[in-house]
Amino acid sequence: MSLPEAIARAAQAYGLGRFDEVEAISTAILKAVPDHFDALHLLGVLRGRQGRLAEALDLLNRATARKGTSAQAWSNRGHVLYLLARYPDAIASCERALTITPETADALNNRGNALQALERHGEALADYDQALAINPSFAQALNNRGLALYRLDRLDEALASYDRALTINPNYAGALNNRAATLHRSRRNDDAVAACERALAVDPNHRDAWNNRGLNLFELGRFDAALASFDRALAVDPGYAEALNCRAVTLDRLGRYEDAIAAYEQVLVRNPNDPHAFAGAADAALIICDWERTARFAAELPGRVARQTSIIAPFRLLAYSADPALQRAGAELAVAQAVAVEPGPLNRGARRGNGPIRIGYLSAQFIAHAGASLIAELIERHDRTRFAAIGLSLRPDDGSELRRRLVASFDEFHNLEAVSDRRAAELIRDLDIDIAVDLTGHSRDARLGILAQRPAPLQVSWLGHAGTMGARFIDYVIGDPVVAPLSEAANFTEKIAQLPDCYLVTDTTRAIPAGSPDRRAAGLPDDGFVFCCFNNNYKITAPVFERWMRLLERTDRSVLWLLRDNEVAERNLRRAADARGIDPVRLVFAPRVSPAQHLARHRLADLFLDTLPFNAHITASDALWAGLPLVTCEGATFASRVAASTLRAAGLDELITTSLDDYEWLAQSLACSPDALARVRQKLRDNRSTCPLFDTDRFRRQLESAYATMWDIARREETLRSFAVTPVE
Repeated sequence: MSLPEAIARAAQAYGLGRFDEVEAISTAILKAVPDHFDALHLLGVLRGRQGRLAEALDLLNRATARKGTSAQAWSNRGHVLYLLARYPDAIASCERALTITPETADALNNRGNALQALERHGEALADYDQALAINPSFAQALNNRGLALYRLDRLDEALASYDRALTINPNYAGALNNRAATLHRSRRNDDAVAACERALAVDPNHRDAWNNRGLNLFELGRFDAALASFDRALAVDPGYAEALNCRAVTLDRLGRYEDAIAAYEQVLVRNPNDPHAFAGAADAALIICDWERTARFAAELPGRVARQTSIIAPFRLLAYSADPALQRAGAELAVAQAVAVEPGPLNRGARRGNGPIRIGYLSAQFIAHAGASLIAELIERHDRTRFAAIGLSLRPDDGSELRRRLVASFDEFHNLEAVSDRRAAELIRDLDIDIAVDLTGHSRDARLGILAQRPAPLQVSWLGHAGTMGARFIDYVIGDPVVAPLSEAANFTEKIAQLPDCYLVTDTTRAIPAGSPDRRAAGLPDDGFVFCCFNNNYKITAPVFERWMRLLERTDRSVLWLLRDNEVAERNLRRAADARGIDPVRLVFAPRVSPAQHLARHRLADLFLDTLPFNAHITASDALWAGLPLVTCEGATFASRVAASTLRAAGLDELITTSLDDYEWLAQSLACSPDALARVRQKLRDNRSTCPLFDTDRFRRQLESAYATMWDIARREETLRSFAVTPVE
């Protein structure tokens, strides 16, 4: 067989997927003629396909040295450099190809891929379009074009590009999987699952398709099925970091916290700097009150945030850190990860008309949720001559009475849960929202990508996050003199809009059922002293728990009444009590009940003990509304001052301390002095109808004053500034 015949046969074998034959022929030729261009080129392409990238680059370097006028060789060399993550070199190699033959579609496609890796998505899109102008049937370019459009948040166009690729090659698993990812981002999760399953029918070992299927099942709340899908992805590739992380998150959501920690730690063994696994493990350890682990994580947190190696959920950082600067740095890092590129602003600037200011309340909690219960009366009371209230829901209707009440209270109500971030932002712009108020913060189901596009002239954080959002696209945070002193503005990326009383609002229409529940039915002693803390278990820290155990030790027949969260936390807390010489049965765990029942059972307790560094927030307001006194220790952060803010607004400054020693002493004094405690209870009852904390209309007027001040500053095109609202009576 002549050399030309051998090369022709090898090329034909490559096209038919007979790669062993390609290797045998090319290797034989190179033994005879070491600098044979076609053999070097063909074997170099094969090595790239096999993932033997160093060998591939060496072969293609030799090929281009032998024949520097081959556009295809320079293009293929660029592709290998791209696979080696040498993106500038890849671009240069592709440009050599295009200098030789400007109409080389492969070189344009390969350069586009390298540009995408450098996040130059607009330039990449232009390359793909040019490649398709040369070869309209270039399915790979259509697929890559879809990726560029996806990253530019042009999701409908991305789907159209994938569909064109699939028209050319219906079995193109990569395009099917990318289409599924785009459907996922478009919040079309059922369609995305179907697209993943189409990809898997073509390629049952497509690990990304298994992973994407799991992600969409997770979003649909089908956590067991999602877990099985992530397991299938890991069966294909046991080291697949994203699937390992997703598996851990799913175990967490299933309440299998110890399994989740083990899964996160498996990721950290492979990659100690994985940006999400450390945070996930730290989060799960908090939830189960594993203080040995949380102490270890707390020691590592500052360094990881400083090095930007871990994305710590800002909501959980409130429980780990008493340092406002660390909380700000952590929030900024989380936002930078969640919103990689902020598009140009969608809003048209502050309008000049004189109609009511249009306030858009954006929330994932317009359901039967404590956060929604706070604002219902406020929305009903808004002054409609000056303000229009528009509800923007990120969650579907749960059929609850509270949801129905909220829908009826808003001037307009829009569901955004099933639309992409881009479409949601466009809707907010088209609704002429003047001030968008985010009520979700960094908590579950937050969608920072909506406000990142600046659909409203002013964007405000309120209630959803007890601290700075760390987002430059949020203009103001609503606080009060306790939680957000103007002197501490450096701890916030936002300007502070400071209300004069408490930043928390209360729904005073909430009725508390008459009569007291039975102590014995609740598992409480008939005549013993009941300390209680209905905060979530993750807020309970070892130093505070130590004080609680000393209070139990010194107070005869006393018990500590806690909220039941999960079995592991309950077990760990009982074990911690036993280690401190306290009978574990003196810890009583209350099941979750309806909001009305929960308010009523506060009557069974004698004194609420707050947590630090993450205070009671809505829980503090609930306790005071129900007539239960609360002792707090005021800390250095927004989240550690909320209970102090509520107590001041309730006229009970004497229940605020500034050290754990004073906190313990005050709680002990009240537990040992029935008369002193009775006086505090009576004062709380007397203040209930007059104090600022429970004067919703007073709050409404002050909040509206804050909105009006923000809007006046914007309309005058002044530089945004922090300000304090003048008190109103």
